[in-house]
Amino acid sequence: MFLLIRSFREGKRLIRAAALFLAFCAPALAQTPCKNPDALGTSRTMVVGTAGGPATGVKTYPRRLPLADHEVVLTFDDGPLPGPTKAVLEALARECVRATFFLIGRNAAASPGLVKREIAEGHSVGHHTYSHPGVTMRGLSDAAARADMERGFAAVDLAAYGAAGAGPRIAFFRFPGFADTKPLLDWLAARNIAVFGADLWASDWQPMSPQAELQLVLARLEQQRRGVILLHDTKTQTAAMLPGFLRALKARGYRVVHVVPGDGTLAPEAAGPGWRSETERILSRMWPKLRPL
Repeated sequence: MFLLIRSFREGKRLIRAAALFLAFCAPALAQTPCKNPDALGTSRTMVVGTAGGPATGVKTYPRRLPLADHEVVLTFDDGPLPGPTKAVLEALARECVRATFFLIGRNAAASPGLVKREIAEGHSVGHHTYSHPGVTMRGLSDAAARADMERGFAAVDLAAYGAAGAGPRIAFFRFPGFADTKPLLDWLAARNIAVFGADLWASDWQPMSPQAELQLVLARLEQQRRGVILLHDTKTQTAAMLPGFLRALKARGYRVVHVVPGDGTLAPEAAGPGWRSETERILSRMWPKLRPL
């Protein structure tokens, strides 16, 4: 009887260990050879060292990821949302492209299956607060902002892995509206959580047709020629635009880079002379009473 009980307990431990292995390693396991010979694909993986909490993206910060000409990183905010997120994932899967999703905690809690699917299909899952407050983090007290961010870290990790630790499993964060504050940046830096801005955006928070959005983002990309692109997987127009956008990337010779967190320090590229924060200009016009950076 004792041997049976012991075997049963060891079996349970093995099952738990296997579950943890799959939770941690699903992205690596998902990187199987692409079955679509005409796919855009993912050209390489960039390990982003999160030590010191680097903040990149020239729309907000005077530095960017070290991407080569015609290299792009695809990022999606605000999900998951049944319907458009599923369509986005299907479009990425057809083209064998891996992206980074910055999830709102309460949306992750509402759709854990989509969070798990994102991880199983090899995407990176980052963080975008719990509630995405309309006044942004600048409209909250520092304590309230940190609480919302902490709650978001926990909600995403609970949906993704079934458990949350003292810090986020994937140490990538994006501020809603890119509205950061110095105390919050310092707090994230002390925790070695990288902050993502963007180098160009699709402006898909504005209603437009999928074709108009496609033309807009391609025109901006042709000017920039590389960078981290901001889209939203909660927008039906973006989900409808994405297949054509991915095909256009391939036709124009662009390559997709997948970003994952790693140890060490990131060596970003300076934005260059004449840089100005477009985010600050927009925030000062839209929310003039918010606390400044």
